[in-house]
Amino acid sequence: MASTPADQPILDPPHDSSDTTADRPGLPAAGADDLQKVGATYIWLIVLANFGVFMALVTPMALSLAIRVSQLAPGRDEYLGYVIGAGGIASVLAAPLIGMLSDRTRSRFGRRRPYLLALTVLGVAALVVMAQAPTVPVLGLGWVLAQIGWGSILALLIASQADRLPESQRGKVSGLGGMVGQLAPVAGALLASGLTGNPLLLFLLPGAVGAVVMVLFVLLVPEPDSRGQRWTGEPWSLGALARTYVFDPRRSPDFAWNWLGKFLFMTGLTFNTTFTAYFVASRLGITVEEVGGLVAVLSMGGIVAAIIGAVGGGFLSDRLRRRRVFVILGGCVYAVGAITMALAPGLPVIIAGAVLGNLGIGVFAAVDQAIALDVLPDRTNAGRYTGIYNFSTTIAQGVAPLIAPIFLTIGATGGAKNYTLLYFVAAAFTVVAGLVVLLRVKSVR
Repeated sequence: MASTPADQPILDPPHDSSDTTADRPGLPAAGADDLQKVGATYIWLIVLANFGVFMALVTPMALSLAIRVSQLAPGRDEYLGYVIGAGGIASVLAAPLIGMLSDRTRSRFGRRRPYLLALTVLGVAALVVMAQAPTVPVLGLGWVLAQIGWGSILALLIASQADRLPESQRGKVSGLGGMVGQLAPVAGALLASGLTGNPLLLFLLPGAVGAVVMVLFVLLVPEPDSRGQRWTGEPWSLGALARTYVFDPRRSPDFAWNWLGKFLFMTGLTFNTTFTAYFVASRLGITVEEVGGLVAVLSMGGIVAAIIGAVGGGFLSDRLRRRRVFVILGGCVYAVGAITMALAPGLPVIIAGAVLGNLGIGVFAAVDQAIALDVLPDRTNAGRYTGIYNFSTTIAQGVAPLIAPIFLTIGATGGAKNYTLLYFVAAAFTVVAGLVVLLRVKSVR
């Protein structure tokens, strides 16, 4: 197909709400086959936007929140799980609603951009709340607002890709997105490791990066004036609002199975990432405040592996026209890394396990988003469906921290936590995730 520059986005085709072919298995979603290739400008701006948002959102989850919880409630590690879980639940409720509203929005600035800008402001304000929180409940409130802001932005960035990317470019862009998804937490950890004594900068510097790149994206990736577009879908009503959060898995089985696979993988991943700082501190006999630099070292050790996995997997999946095999490969490699870390006697083996884990995450992330776009039930409602797909991550991030303490207490004595069991459970989840996608998603090779 001919290349089209980033400043000439493809308009959504008209959609007849009575046409149900978009939900039928094996049939392409509306508009799926007539998208032209986007230019390099759009690709790099969407990749940069993902980098900044991941830095703003993942840095607190990986390090900053653990430090604040240890300062506000020493010795109550489980509070971290409750805080992160509350944020995940809030994101579950917000993302599809915001996505649905953006699908229906008619403005001179387009459908997505007004929300991207407003949510960026909310995300930055939430980081200030967390930095200044005097108690754990206020910290939790800040994280809820952060998940609504930054988490919903991630869903809208996927919706933007659904609006624009043809199938032939989805693996490449997904791979690049997976790469920055690994690099952003590393950069955030490096920033945060030197700021543990300054709560405001600890949260705001990663957030400032996210805010800057989102402003660039909004300014440099214009959308067409949508005021003249006619909405032909379901009229606004309370029933339509309720249906924003659900879909019929019988009519969209591949979307449903891929959703489940992503949920299982993210559950396993969240088991580990939520408690990484505590795990490393416990295994090495140091305080959580001293872990910041080591978390950065762990992340840096996996940078090359993550880049190879994400970019290599994404480009290979487009070239070979195969997606599912990369999902099971990523799940298995991550499992090996998690088990290696669980059994590690010291820092060198922990780093080796982290490298393997990052390789697995990179491979999985390279094709996961591409598959999601391939099996999207209805592209004219991309905001809604990408919000629903984002449930697979946000529900996992909400549920996993809440049930992780169950595994941490099994076989534990005194004040110790059974991190070894938790990492084994995480490994099992990621392998099962890969098997679900490999065996049950039929319309993608």
